[in-house]
Amino acid sequence: MPTTRAAPVGLLGVDVGGTKVALRAEATGRPAYERTFRWPAGADPAADLAALDAEVVALRATWGPVHAVGIAMPATTDATGTVLTWPGRPSWTGLDLAGACRRIFPDSRTAYADDGDLAALAEARHAGHDDVVYLGVGTGVGGGVVLDGRLVPGRVSAEVGHMVVDLDGTRCDCGRTGCLQSVASGPATLRRAGLARGGEVSFDDLRAGLHDGRPWAVEAVHASCAALAAAVVSLGELLAPAVAIVGGGFADGLPGFVPLVGRTARLAARPGRPAPAVRAAALGGLSSLHGAVQLARDLVTTSERIAVEEI
Repeated sequence: MPTTRAAPVGLLGVDVGGTKVALRAEATGRPAYERTFRWPAGADPAADLAALDAEVVALRATWGPVHAVGIAMPATTDATGTVLTWPGRPSWTGLDLAGACRRIFPDSRTAYADDGDLAALAEARHAGHDDVVYLGVGTGVGGGVVLDGRLVPGRVSAEVGHMVVDLDGTRCDCGRTGCLQSVASGPATLRRAGLARGGEVSFDDLRAGLHDGRPWAVEAVHASCAALAAAVVSLGELLAPAVAIVGGGFADGLPGFVPLVGRTARLAARPGRPAPAVRAAALGGLSSLHGAVQLARDLVTTSERIAVEEI
C-alpha cells in the first residue's frame, strides 16, 4: 500500500506593534514567509483588525494553510482576553482581543503572550542560556526574564520597561513618573534629542548625529543607555542572570548602543557582584517575532503553559 505522508504543519508568528505588524510563517519543506505592514491611519481598531485579516488571507492564498498561530502582544489583557491598556495604541482599550483572534484564525490553534516574554524566550533558546534577562528597546521598552530555561514569574509578564529608575523623572505613557520606558524608549530618546537640538529629530537624524558626534544626539543616547544599564545592574542584583540581552528595533538600529549599555553597567557594578554580561540580541529587532513562531510551535509540540493565553 502507498504510504500517506502528513502535510507539513504551518506555523505563523505575528508580532503586533504600536505602528506596524510583522508576520512570519514556517513549515517543513516550504520557504519561510515574511511580511511587515503598517497599521492604517486613524488608529481605529476595526480598521486595524480588517488590515490584519486581509494580510492573513493573502498569506494563506500565496503561501498555504496555517495550523497554529502565536501572537506577540504589547498590550495588557485580562483573563477574558480583553485589552485593559496599551499606551502604544490606546484606541484598543476594551477590545475583545480573544474574540478578534478567533474570527481571524477560526481554524488554527492560537495563543498570545507578552511580546517581551516571547523575545526573551527566543533569545535565550537561540543563545543556549538558561538564565537571561531581556530588554527590548523600540516604541516602548519591553522585556522578559528566563531562569532555568523558563519564563518567570510565569503568572504575569515581567514588565521590565516599567521598572522605576527615576521617581523625579519623565512621565511615562502608563501614567506613572520615572519608568525605564519613559527614559530609554525610542520616542523618549528622540524627544530628548529634539529638545536639545531645538527641533524635531527623526531616527535617521539621530543616527547621523550620533555618527557625527553631535552633542544633542550623543547626550540623548547616553541618557537612554545609562537608564538601561541601571536596569541591568538591578536585575543582576535580584536574579544573577548570566547574560542581559538588549534588542528591539531602536537599539538594533544604532551602532554602539548595546556596547555602551554594557560598559556603563560594568562601571556601575559593586565589588564582588559583577553586572551581567550585556549582549546584543542575536535576532535583532525580530526577537518577538521569532518568539511568536516558537509559541505557535509549542502549541503543537507540548502541552506546557507558561504565561500564555490560548484562545
